[in-house]
Amino acid sequence: MDLLTLFFADYFSYNFTSGGNPLSQFTIEKIFDINLLGVDISFTNSSLYMLLATFFIIIFMGFATRKKLLLPNRLQTIAESIYNFVYNIVNSVIGEEGVKFFGLIFTLFTFILMCNLLGMTPYSFTATSQIIVTLSLALLSFAVITIFAIYRNGVIGFFKMFIPSGVPLWIAPLIFIIEFFSFLIRPITLSVRLFANMVAGHVLLKVVAGFIVSLSIFLKALPLLFSIIMTGFEVFVALLQAYIFAILVAAYLAEVTKSH
Repeated sequence: MDLLTLFFADYFSYNFTSGGNPLSQFTIEKIFDINLLGVDISFTNSSLYMLLATFFIIIFMGFATRKKLLLPNRLQTIAESIYNFVYNIVNSVIGEEGVKFFGLIFTLFTFILMCNLLGMTPYSFTATSQIIVTLSLALLSFAVITIFAIYRNGVIGFFKMFIPSGVPLWIAPLIFIIEFFSFLIRPITLSVRLFANMVAGHVLLKVVAGFIVSLSIFLKALPLLFSIIMTGFEVFVALLQAYIFAILVAAYLAEVTKSH
């Protein structure tokens, strides 16, 4: 087997013994068995990469902004660019009142982005390829949005949000059911969108890596070129999905903020 094949097989974690099953890369594996009062809370590869993502974000932001130079160096410039990028999302979508939610949206954006990027490294695991992870992030955002909506508008005002002004009384119950259902389904759409994009991209890369491994050396050029292009595209998708998640949460917060 040539060195080029070995390199790409290693990069995409191609498993020769299992025939390169594209879904094997999403398998949850226990690192430490932990059982608390009969509940399995074991430390897994997913837990590890979420912890690493959090660690890298804290270390990077802390190290990049520790001196707060008037003429920023490269690291401080990157950190400030990320900060300003998220701040502009919050300010443009929600408005000045949205500043109180900056911490939430900044954390969601950077955490999802780092998990996505870590999943692109060799022999790694993509935490955001697990529906339970993306659903947890979506439910956390949904809980904040709902609590704030009730706090700001009151219980009656909260439910009045689902009946647009000017709707005829005879059709109001149907409109309320439709709007309320669309509100409840938001965590699912948020989580599935992120989960599905991460899974689809990584499966495609794994399948193409299988072609690189199985084809003869004279036929490797096309899948090799496609793999390089798709890797760059996946990095773009990693950034895009973090942005979409953050801006949708901001948009949902804007709805309950401006409904008062």
